[in-house]
Amino acid sequence: DKYLQGDEVEVDAVTDGDTVVIPGVMKHVERAGVHSGDSYAVYPAPGLEPAELEDVIDYTVRIARHLRLRGLINVQYVVHRGKVYVLEVNPRASRTVPFLSKVTGVPMVDMATRVMLGGKLADLGWSTGLVPPRDLVAVKAPVFSMNKLPAVDSYLGPEMKSTGEAIGIDRTLAAAMHKAFAASGVHIRPGGAVLLTIADVDKPEIFPIVSRLVQMGCTLVATDGTARALQSAGFSPRLVAKIGEEGPTVLDVITAGEVDLVINTMSNIYTDSAEVGGPVFKDGFEIRRAAVERRIPCLTSLDTASALLESAATAPDEMVVRTIDEWRNGASSPPRGEAASRAFGAGTPKDDAGRVGRN
Repeated sequence: DKYLQGDEVEVDAVTDGDTVVIPGVMKHVERAGVHSGDSYAVYPAPGLEPAELEDVIDYTVRIARHLRLRGLINVQYVVHRGKVYVLEVNPRASRTVPFLSKVTGVPMVDMATRVMLGGKLADLGWSTGLVPPRDLVAVKAPVFSMNKLPAVDSYLGPEMKSTGEAIGIDRTLAAAMHKAFAASGVHIRPGGAVLLTIADVDKPEIFPIVSRLVQMGCTLVATDGTARALQSAGFSPRLVAKIGEEGPTVLDVITAGEVDLVINTMSNIYTDSAEVGGPVFKDGFEIRRAAVERRIPCLTSLDTASALLESAATAPDEMVVRTIDEWRNGASSPPRGEAASRAFGAGTPKDDAGRVGRN
């Protein structure tokens, strides 16, 4: 076994052992390695080559038929250098079924129930393959309860930590992503301050993100290693000390409310410290916990950070609010009023950006 760095793609399907209906294909914002329940997922999957999408559909159909499944199935793939690999197959309902059912209009649970009671999908009017995608973009955003779980590290990895989801729907990826981040409580204020503490292995990827922050008028705050990397690239961050050093430390600026966003990535603790769980892990944990406890958004994936900044910079200033049915049916009716848009922007859940489930 080995780790393949690539794009993670996820499929939910309904099968009766012969007919395999695929309501939609989703692509994760975060690269493979973050649990699918903690990832932002986009429908329909953007950026897939036609051949890659064909392979995803073909593999899903063949797997469902070979296993002689009846009901719901979830398959996760990684696309690495143009080749599709199967990560895992779950012969059950997944947490993306409510999301995909809502945005596609395909009654997946009802179909699966009828199949398990002996029905055939063909008799219900369905055929094998991918259901044509809707003329919309939908983003599933994870919702976390870290502030209620003091012993849990907010760093995202292969273990699932989210406790719910939110949806953002619009006609463009930027607008839908902007709604999804707002609905899940993650935001960046133009002109705000952003704390950066980045692992060495991730430093080459941080510069486009920092450039976008500067374009948005944000102040950069960084620890020594990250600050030096930024300075070498022509940026001028404010330097803060690490935990335990003299001067205002990284924890001081968080607890004082001097930063609006924290971007923290963690290098491998087994190579960065002679003792497992040593200083590198402990410092990162304290930084992340301090941010969570003060409800300051803390991102541990550069992919998520890039998506947040891109959506914040390119999405329309005013959110368009419609019901899910209106989005699905392509209604051209006017938005539901400026007041609704203001309420949604302030974090009030609306039809297309509310919480859709909790485990």
